[in-house]
Amino acid sequence: MDAEAHRQTAFLFDLDGTLIDSVYQHVVAWREALEGVGINLAVWKIHRRIGMSGGLFVNALARELDTRLDQETLSMLPGLHADAYMRKFESVRPLPGASLLLTTLSEQGVPWAIATSGAERYARLALDLLGLPQETPLITRDQVRYAKPDPDLFLTAASTIEVDVRDSIVVGDSVWDLLAARRARALGIGVLSGGYGREELLYSGAFRVYEDPGDLLGHLDEVGVRRPL
Repeated sequence: MDAEAHRQTAFLFDLDGTLIDSVYQHVVAWREALEGVGINLAVWKIHRRIGMSGGLFVNALARELDTRLDQETLSMLPGLHADAYMRKFESVRPLPGASLLLTTLSEQGVPWAIATSGAERYARLALDLLGLPQETPLITRDQVRYAKPDPDLFLTAASTIEVDVRDSIVVGDSVWDLLAARRARALGIGVLSGGYGREELLYSGAFRVYEDPGDLLGHLDEVGVRRPL
């Protein structure tokens, strides 16, 4: 790959709440996991942590509790969440315009990859949901040491598609995506389809905020992608 190709803008996409409409299912799955070990926590507090890795999520939730959880209970929670989410996956749908956005970028020769804090076991299912081949560049929590808000997922995704992360645009629905983008030295775009507010995303570093992938598709020229007339 020549030097000019290395300077080409690339897109690095979060998955849940960004390409697929799955945030609600994750929230309910976490609530079920917590209830399974005797913890009752308000749903809104769970939603505020969606986008973190399972381990960080558990640590953050532990700070919300009045009682201290033992390590064995804490270690059970990510697996309980994953099982509960898998039971709800049949209700997950692609977000409006997600598949067409990815197809359009490919047709325009714009490299892209998906980087998710989720486990590979259900991230792979999302590829089928989006009509993507299994060889689609996909970086999951299993492949990096630290997940969001650390930058590892996006750094690894950029390396996988052989682009400089500094020439990449991270698209995500949560403040954790945008914080990770800033730490990776990439530009960040926020989408509202995960439930975070416009101001929250802007304060976390987004230089543009769109409703969902379809809205971003209609404004690609604003982020440097020229579509043929």
